[in-house]
Amino acid sequence: MNALAGLIQRRVGLSLLALGIMLLGAFAYFQLPVAPLPTVDFPTIQVTAKLSGASAETMASSVATPLERAFAAVPQVTSMTSSSAAGKTQVVLQFDLSRDIDGAAQDVQTAINTATPNLPKTMSSAPTFNKVNPAEGTVLSLAVTSPTRTLPELDRYADNYIAQRLSQMPGVGLVDFHGEQKPAVRVQIDPDALAARGLTLEEVRSVIGVSTLDQPKGSLDGQSRSITLGATDQLLDPQHYRDQVIAYKNGMPIKLGDLGRVIAGAEDTQQAAQLGAEPTVIVDIHKQPGFNLLSTIATIKAKLPELTASLPRDVQVQVVGDRTQTIEASVNDMQFTLLLSIALVVVVIFVFLRKATATLIPSLTIPLSLVATFGVMYLLGYSLDNLSIMGLAIAVGFVVDDAIVVMENIVRHLEMGKSRLQSAVDGLREVAFTIVSMTVSLIAVFLPILLMSGIVGRLMREFAVTVSVAIIMSCIVSLTITPMLCAWLLKPHADQEEGRFARACERVFDALHNGYRRSLDWVLDHQRVTLAVAIATLAATAVLYVGIPKGFFPQQDNGLIQGVAEAAPDISPIAMRAQVNRAAEVIGQDPAVARVYFWIGPNPTVSQGKVMINLKPFSERTASAGEVIRRLQPALDALSGVKVYMQANQDIQIGGRASKTQYQYTLQDPDSAELDHWSGVLLEKLKTLPQLQHVTSDQQQAIAQSTLVIDRPTAARLGVTVQAIDDVLYDAFGQRQIATMFTQLDQNHVILELDPSWQTSTATLEHLFVRSSSASLVPLSLLATVKTEQVPIIINHQGVFPAITLSFDLAPGQALSEAVNAINQASLAVAMPDTVVGSFQGTAQAFQDSLKSQPWLILAAILTVYIVLGVLYENAIHPLTIISTLPSAGFGALLALMLCGQDLSVLGMIGIILLIGIVKKNAIMIVDFTLQAQQRGLSARDAVREGCLLRLRPILMTSLAALLGAVPLAFGHGAGSELRQPLGIAIVGGLAVSQILTLYTTPVVFLWFERRRANNRSTENSHHVDHSVTGDSLA
Repeated sequence: MNALAGLIQRRVGLSLLALGIMLLGAFAYFQLPVAPLPTVDFPTIQVTAKLSGASAETMASSVATPLERAFAAVPQVTSMTSSSAAGKTQVVLQFDLSRDIDGAAQDVQTAINTATPNLPKTMSSAPTFNKVNPAEGTVLSLAVTSPTRTLPELDRYADNYIAQRLSQMPGVGLVDFHGEQKPAVRVQIDPDALAARGLTLEEVRSVIGVSTLDQPKGSLDGQSRSITLGATDQLLDPQHYRDQVIAYKNGMPIKLGDLGRVIAGAEDTQQAAQLGAEPTVIVDIHKQPGFNLLSTIATIKAKLPELTASLPRDVQVQVVGDRTQTIEASVNDMQFTLLLSIALVVVVIFVFLRKATATLIPSLTIPLSLVATFGVMYLLGYSLDNLSIMGLAIAVGFVVDDAIVVMENIVRHLEMGKSRLQSAVDGLREVAFTIVSMTVSLIAVFLPILLMSGIVGRLMREFAVTVSVAIIMSCIVSLTITPMLCAWLLKPHADQEEGRFARACERVFDALHNGYRRSLDWVLDHQRVTLAVAIATLAATAVLYVGIPKGFFPQQDNGLIQGVAEAAPDISPIAMRAQVNRAAEVIGQDPAVARVYFWIGPNPTVSQGKVMINLKPFSERTASAGEVIRRLQPALDALSGVKVYMQANQDIQIGGRASKTQYQYTLQDPDSAELDHWSGVLLEKLKTLPQLQHVTSDQQQAIAQSTLVIDRPTAARLGVTVQAIDDVLYDAFGQRQIATMFTQLDQNHVILELDPSWQTSTATLEHLFVRSSSASLVPLSLLATVKTEQVPIIINHQGVFPAITLSFDLAPGQALSEAVNAINQASLAVAMPDTVVGSFQGTAQAFQDSLKSQPWLILAAILTVYIVLGVLYENAIHPLTIISTLPSAGFGALLALMLCGQDLSVLGMIGIILLIGIVKKNAIMIVDFTLQAQQRGLSARDAVREGCLLRLRPILMTSLAALLGAVPLAFGHGAGSELRQPLGIAIVGGLAVSQILTLYTTPVVFLWFERRRANNRSTENSHHVDHSVTGDSLA
């Protein structure tokens, strides 16, 4: 205390120190990256393998399964999902949050190398992988269009002139494409022309494969100089391929052009993207971790004019997806909320203190604490996001608490006639322990949050640290700068003339004080009633907690809606594009929609398309994203031939498998047929549940497959191998990559296939031939017969087992907890066999995990506070008195959430945990002064009564400051308000109820414990108990 007294006198040093903190904090503020939410790196790796022409079953069995078995040995994999469709398998590996992504990537590459010998030899390239972060979505989307250019040309410009240069910019991570059609040379053979010349597709493939190469040739090294060797060994355009000689017959060359067409086309003709009525190539840009999102976007947009200047004039690049507006609107709205909270808190202080100087002193705590917190946030690598600024807005309500308590006590000593310096020293000495107790116990509340694992722990860690740092800074300021300012600026009230407003405020407070004194005396005389109320509040809190609907994170509106368009599984790419375009036209007519663009294939099949809907800025629309979806759904449902599922994009993305609607429930079974049956049964059951809507499955309708039944005896007799039969089918219908053309900018492939007119019917098989061991041509129809069967268009795995995911949205007014309970009951009701295992995935799984931890989190926070208070007081009883105030806060928070139609989400739970730290401060102030009064010789009843009356003003000030500081969060509207409201409502409701109850329950509980202690001492020492401990009703 002597050291603190010395600091009070060093007003120049403390003033300069405060100025330095402000300057450093202000510098840090402008360096902080801006983001919608704290950066959470989900270590996720996406592996992609391609095999042109392969069916979904072939991809699942020959590609996905070997890879999955290899990946099963990779450590710390928490989730492994795969999706296999025609020609493509994608495996998504999610790792434990503590896993280093670079180390995980090395393990994944090792696993791919291990699996490679077991993969099909016909794969043109090894599986590739990308490090992705589901929490970091696309930050900017570009559309490359042209009224005159072909899509392969646009793809070349998008890749070589835009994507490659953007990838080199700081802050830019993955750059991917939609609707890409990489340039290729397509060799389209006429089977009749081929047969007439006595050739086979395999012979054409072999000749082309060895006719275009790019290999080293060496050099000629003479005595005095060296000459590098080169050769025209590459064929680079369609005409060169047309002129390539395949064979000679009767001395005459047979050129490739004689056997069919050779055209410049696209490598994959099943992909397409469209913006309005124009075909386009979409370029999606992702951010690297650790970079400022808004700065990255601004840098890219500033670079775009330079990039587009190098493009032909008829090639346009436009921004079609930009998160800048929504993020800036959300963060700006949160900053306004922060300033409004500060203003309301200052008003509360002024109303109670009624003097500008007295108001200024505790008010300075706010900027000093917050600005110093910016400096710590910068050092810790945090960002300015909705949660961190929300934490600061909440902190505004109680960073002034310490300064208010200190100054109010100093004023009390000043009114005793002491000098300003002596009043500051004595007043600080009297409440210093109280300040430290309140600060340490409040920070202790956040320890369980800091130790939480999983996604919720990672998201809330920045929030908890930010608030804790602000509280620590407030404590330091209150113990140093606040008493220094009081010693320098404060004057006794007797020396100041009060105005009309001040006198009116004082009359109101005197009336409150007198009313409280009378009601407190009644309560102390009827303690049994008060204890009964306290117990009833505890019971009611438990009942409300069990009964309140529970959710995960509130649904956000960040201005983007994602849609999935689904059509018949055997639809052609051209027809699918037309169907999705019809849906896009309907969507584009909504007044809240700014822009619509879409792409089809391969996500993962041609029969599914992705629709991106950009909404207008918040200031230009009145409907939320959810309302827009509900408004559009009837018109989209009326479309024939296509079904559109929509969901509002969320900043919190969890899970490795994309779904058509928001929540996922996955069934697994080693037996695919059994899985198909029971998933259909459960799907129909879930569609009847009132808690759910838009229930769907990722199991698409099976498609017809023409299966060749090989006559093996005949093939063996004629000297034809099964490999030869597979090769001719792959050459004819598999869009087989048979050669690669290397240029300075990229590598393009040569694709072999039959002419499209021959790819429409199985009758073509009668025109295909294979070479026998005797060198004669054998018609394929002689070696096999065709049968038609139904096969899946897509096969999904969870782990290594076949899996089908049922996805759903919540019906209006329903909470996630109600939907989860309904699904669990439905799963039991359909009586699936034990081999069918169901589990929630993604957000629903994270919700279940958080729900299990909620009671333990609250208990951990209470226990931590009890331990800290017990250490500070060196007493096991007084902390119980302080903790007894908590049920009333929980009751008020839960009741307010229910009345406002909010479920108990993660943020609502964080609000309740915050209340544990806030409301106990009232009890700490009462208990501390009561203990000091007892040391002066007062009885327990008189001491607690005096403590309650003396502490009424600071208790009202601090509680109202915290309450009004949360009001903008609870009732504000605008960008990002969905996240803030549950937290604000919980705090406002909890403080309102606890403020009323704890002023009466705290003294009664204190006296009850004192009576118990007195009785114990009486039993031990056989002394008479002093009946002044209790009221008449307990005597």
